[in-house]
Amino acid sequence: MFDFIRNHQRWMQFILLILIVPSFAFFGVQSYSSFMSEEPKMATVDGKPITQREYDQARRDQLDQYRQMMGAQFDPALLDTPAMRERLLDQLINQRLLAAAAAANRFSVSDETLRNTIASNPAVQDNGRFSPERYRAVLAAQGLTPATFEAGLRRDLAIGRVLDPIGQSARLPATVANYIESALTETRHVLTRRFAAADYRKQVQVSDEDVQKWYDGNKQQYLVPDQVQAQYIVLDEAAASTGVQVSDDDIARYYEQNKSRFGQPERRRASHIMIEVPAGATEAQRKAARAKADDIARQAAANPSAFADLAKKLSQDAGSASKGGDLGWISPGMLTPALQKAIDGLSKGQVSGVVESPYGLHVLMLTDLQPAQIKPLAEVRDQIAGEIQKQIAASRFSDMATKLTSLVYDQRDSLQPAADALGLKIRQAGGITRTGLLPEDQAGTGAASASPDSALLDNPRVRQALFSPEVLRDKQNSGVIELSPDTMVVVRVAANTPAHVPPLDKLKDKIRARLVDERAADAAAKAGEQALEALRKNPAAPADGFGGPVDVSRQNPQNLSRPVLDAVMRAPATPLPAYAGTRDGDDYVLARIEKVEAGKSDPGAVASLSQQLSNAWGQAEDEAVLKMLRSQYKVEIAPEAARVLQGGDAETAAG
Repeated sequence: MFDFIRNHQRWMQFILLILIVPSFAFFGVQSYSSFMSEEPKMATVDGKPITQREYDQARRDQLDQYRQMMGAQFDPALLDTPAMRERLLDQLINQRLLAAAAAANRFSVSDETLRNTIASNPAVQDNGRFSPERYRAVLAAQGLTPATFEAGLRRDLAIGRVLDPIGQSARLPATVANYIESALTETRHVLTRRFAAADYRKQVQVSDEDVQKWYDGNKQQYLVPDQVQAQYIVLDEAAASTGVQVSDDDIARYYEQNKSRFGQPERRRASHIMIEVPAGATEAQRKAARAKADDIARQAAANPSAFADLAKKLSQDAGSASKGGDLGWISPGMLTPALQKAIDGLSKGQVSGVVESPYGLHVLMLTDLQPAQIKPLAEVRDQIAGEIQKQIAASRFSDMATKLTSLVYDQRDSLQPAADALGLKIRQAGGITRTGLLPEDQAGTGAASASPDSALLDNPRVRQALFSPEVLRDKQNSGVIELSPDTMVVVRVAANTPAHVPPLDKLKDKIRARLVDERAADAAAKAGEQALEALRKNPAAPADGFGGPVDVSRQNPQNLSRPVLDAVMRAPATPLPAYAGTRDGDDYVLARIEKVEAGKSDPGAVASLSQQLSNAWGQAEDEAVLKMLRSQYKVEIAPEAARVLQGGDAETAAG
């Protein structure tokens, strides 16, 4: 067969052509090509697609980064949202736009610029200077070669030249910065009067018809999301410690084996007199230093009580000479082996001979000695019992974890066998939603939010497991969820309550209270607005009902809330007194402005403000350029992208 094909290639090509051409006739070359190779796309930039495969990979990478940063608190339901997905697609489009603009304008980076950029990175420097060895080691740790890294960096630097000059060259005019700084520092002398909603509550009447009407028009505001009631078992240190008994023999044996831990080892305190021997000293210099040290050793041995005076007078160790040569209590590893050995061989008050170290020649004296002390067993009994119990519990925890993993899969529709086998208690809590725990008034008795295990049940991984298809729909046990090295949990859904709006009889008290609050607030606002209108007609009227004066500015609001401060600072500065009013929560606040003073200009503050505003301006110009590039390179969002951005064709984020 193969010989026939090999010997009749021209005939075989003709036959294949006959087979293929009809397909072109029926479907067209374009359709044939699309059928064979085209994959779904999210957008096109300059006619080139951003495929769904590229987008999905970028999305997985982004979620992996969030997972690494947030650890156990990672919740894909909060991060993998339509808004986040749309933002990611915009980022991919912007990257393509900048790359296209850089290529079209032939932006490039010189070898010198590339070298300087790499050399300026502290990660590849040694003592502030570029280190080729460190550079190669850093790249190798990331699985990169210098050629690969430098090619990527050169590309990134070239792309950066599209926007960097725009943002970096943005400068805010000095007059604008001065004007804004003046507005921030301007001070106003203000009196306020509060119309409290609570004072108007008694005037408010809410009928049953009002409650019914509000419920009919706004019931979705009280929509309770779908929730589950969960059964769960927890394996932690406390569970593994249950029933652990520690015998007296175990405690005594542990004490004997670890006596050194239950006391204080011997401690020695020493002083010294040091004679320096310079590096590269001649033989003559060494002999002179030795002779001097020997003489000091003889003097100190003859009169140990004068050791401190000799040290102050003769020691060349500036750090200890002023303290009479005192080295303090000697810790292990603090001194060189030769010095440590010499000190260990001294009795209290005894002076050593001359001891040599890399720093010079030393004469030592042991000034204090604390013998080793061991605490009696009775004093550390409880500590030892706790440590043994923890060790046993750790071993039991490992065994129990292995058994738990097996048991929850052996009988998927119940936690009871696993609980019975391991001596664990099945716990239960309700009001658990996909995004959190419902408050007790919505979840009812046994709400997870009121449980001691609320933090455990609100863990994103636990909620994710409860709402997975096999657990939610099939009522099967979840796998073992490891929340920390010493805490594991297994959950199952005991009951599922779909999203619903509670009936009116359960909400009428809440609605009535809400309507009373709203109407009382409206009444307070109406009274305040009437007072404001009257004062504006008669500005010179006495400031009856106003509190004491305060000086406020946008930088120093005193106790004014943001809405009140904004109203005060926006009011015209002339004529005075001026008046302003605004709602402040449920209340209404009326303000009387009696004096306006310009703030003191601070050159440093103006410079800082100018820089911040210039940065913001630069970002706005960057956005404008990207918008222009979108038009220039004909960015088009594919119709299929809407479904992916809404999550209809998305991969499971938590994977």
